[in-house]
Amino acid sequence: MKSRIHPVSRPVVFRDRAAGAAFLIRSTVPVSSDARVTWEDGLSYPVVDVETSSASHPFYTGTERVLDTAGRIERFARRYGARTAVTG
Repeated sequence: MKSRIHPVSRPVVFRDRAAGAAFLIRSTVPVSSDARVTWEDGLSYPVVDVETSSASHPFYTGTERVLDTAGRIERFARRYGARTAVTG
């Protein structure tokens, strides 16, 4: 590998405040604050607070709303009617 062209990868804790979950993973994200958290292994790691993670996102938690596409199509057909092609 070439030196000085790859970003520095280090362990970082991503904390989801909405779900109360935290994930320790390796990341290249630049940590600008001095906020640190002590992890389960007793070591201190930099922490990044996120708004949404897999612990709180509706797609992953199963609380996602399903759009009624059939109802939307019927409403469109009712509003604009069934258009027929004009041949001539």
